[in-house]
Amino acid sequence: MPGSAERATSLALLFTLADSRLPIGGHVHSGGVEEAVASGLVRDIATVELYLRRRIRTSGLVAASLAAAVCSGALEPVRAEAEADARTPAPGARTASRAQGRGLLRLAKQIWPQHDWVALGSRPHLSTVFGMVGAACAVTPQETAGVVLYTTLTGAATAAQRLLALDPAARNNRFDRVAPAVGGRRDAVHPSRATARRLIRRPTNPVQRTATS
Repeated sequence: MPGSAERATSLALLFTLADSRLPIGGHVHSGGVEEAVASGLVRDIATVELYLRRRIRTSGLVAASLAAAVCSGALEPVRAEAEADARTPAPGARTASRAQGRGLLRLAKQIWPQHDWVALGSRPHLSTVFGMVGAACAVTPQETAGVVLYTTLTGAATAAQRLLALDPAARNNRFDRVAPAVGGRRDAVHPSRATARRLIRRPTNPVQRTATS
């Protein structure tokens, strides 16, 4: 088990890879914000905050749970891919997740060339790659989940600021209001084998999953 200083360095590296300016962040994919702005659901700083809170509770928590399960070894990458597909019924969202996953995988291969990334294929989901990267960084599954939630939050917030021409200070103020929810959701993630078995018992067909949810 790495020491505290080494763990801190590894976690800092993981947060660096989660930067919204890199190929997985808000400058690449809006996290649904663009569509929400076009439809009028997100139109000002108050509705941005509501959107961020919903995103953390829904797709953010799903991605964080899958990443934590992969990081802990409770879920194999192949199975995690099927589970991510089942929990992302919108084709556009699945395509975006795989595009962001490919970007993170490209970065990871450069940082850890000695690591075996073959199991991920060429276009894995972002959550699956984050799980493998967390394992490569030797951070805990909960820490990995926290970084995934952070990415979910910052990516969408960055996109909203750009699309709505928001004041960065106002955006950061709302970000600080939402940020405590990240810690709570992270702590709710339990990447145990029992959790993985519950995931596997659910339908992995997106149509089935949507119909039963």
